[in-house]
Amino acid sequence: MIVAQNTSGQKSRLHKHNVNRVMVHLSPGTMRLAYEGKPVNDVKFNAGTVRWDPSGGMHTSENVGGTTYKIVEVELRKPGSPVTWPPKDPLAVAPKIYHLEFDNDQVRVVRVRVPAKGAIPQHEHATNRVTVALTDAKIQLTKADGSKVEATFAAGEPRWGMPDVHAEQSLVDHPIELIMIDIKSK
Repeated sequence: MIVAQNTSGQKSRLHKHNVNRVMVHLSPGTMRLAYEGKPVNDVKFNAGTVRWDPSGGMHTSENVGGTTYKIVEVELRKPGSPVTWPPKDPLAVAPKIYHLEFDNDQVRVVRVRVPAKGAIPQHEHATNRVTVALTDAKIQLTKADGSKVEATFAAGEPRWGMPDVHAEQSLVDHPIELIMIDIKSK
């Protein structure tokens, strides 16, 4: 995981990415991508936008939006493996809270919107994952054995997670929004 910050007018050197990436935009902006031999493309995004960024050719990127922006970049260094999602998968257990953004052979990306003081019944995360907080959050996790753990996230913070079974209870008086990136490699 990389948290990148680009100031207005900042332009990268000519480079390429050898791996696919998931990009979680923490703030709004406009990025100009100039690939060798291709038309220039301005990519506009809002805070909370999630994008799939495939590996590709030589290019520059430039912040042309007039403001500084931050992006969490999750690099995928291994090919994906097939995943059989369990019956207690979050998308099945809490479909009003967990919403599929996109799914491919390397990742499944889910947007999580928990209401203020909202609860999520017991569910199972089957893969390793990266969770990126879009808002501040404080959650109480009740593990499968009944033990309780509190987790606090600051907006913009990425965090690594492993397979787990738990229920969740929001401990804050505002809605919580997270991006959960299920990693399909072993």
